[in-house]
Amino acid sequence: MRIENATFVITGAGSGLGSACAERLVAAGGRVVLCDLSEGVQDQASRLGDAAIAVQGDVTSADDIQAVIDAAQAHGDGLAGVIHCAGVVSVAKLVDRHGNPADLDAYARTVQINLVGTFNVMRLAAAAMSQNPPGDDGERGVIINTASVAAFDGQVGQCAYSASKAGVVGMSLPAARELSRHGIRVMAIAPGVFETPMMADIPEDAVAALSQAVPFPKRLGKPDEFARLAEQIITNSMLNGEVIRLDGGIRMQ
Repeated sequence: MRIENATFVITGAGSGLGSACAERLVAAGGRVVLCDLSEGVQDQASRLGDAAIAVQGDVTSADDIQAVIDAAQAHGDGLAGVIHCAGVVSVAKLVDRHGNPADLDAYARTVQINLVGTFNVMRLAAAAMSQNPPGDDGERGVIINTASVAAFDGQVGQCAYSASKAGVVGMSLPAARELSRHGIRVMAIAPGVFETPMMADIPEDAVAALSQAVPFPKRLGKPDEFARLAEQIITNSMLNGEVIRLDGGIRMQ
């Protein structure tokens, strides 16, 4: 698939991984529709120029995401792909130090945003892309979801987060198999520890320890490294139905 003159939806595009993906696709000649709950996504679109527009939206809302898809189709000649980066991190032990059980609503919220939100974006994007005229090899679109190494190496307090991201991993192959009849590829990236706003509140000594835990290179990942992999997935049609760990070889303790 070619990026030039093609239109892509990027969720979680107000900052971090999604923002880096938007910058890279625009630099490659693509058009982007940026989706985020924050108002800052409008500023991000303005910085990228005419190739970008922003639509505020909640990934768990069918109406919001359909509006994003409609905007993408109006922004170019159909929707070519989606990079779904929106999500939340949650930490809560099953039983706290006082013997109280974890909050069930907080668990459900994490799963709703990270897993149900992914399914919502994927189903609506796939429905739109299935109507595209076939390109090379009969390809009509590509979906890139964001998992996490926590799907495989969940740490203490990550039951909700790990379960939600493991669900994203579990959907990748069956979705790719199902959508193959429409010429739509499905991939997932499982990043390790990256320099994103989610890390902003972590103490410096904890960040240093995480960096040292990465076999090589001994640092946090950079958002553009995620974006470069997303770009490669878009342009390499043999990448399908797989989850790629992007983590410097880290295995969380």
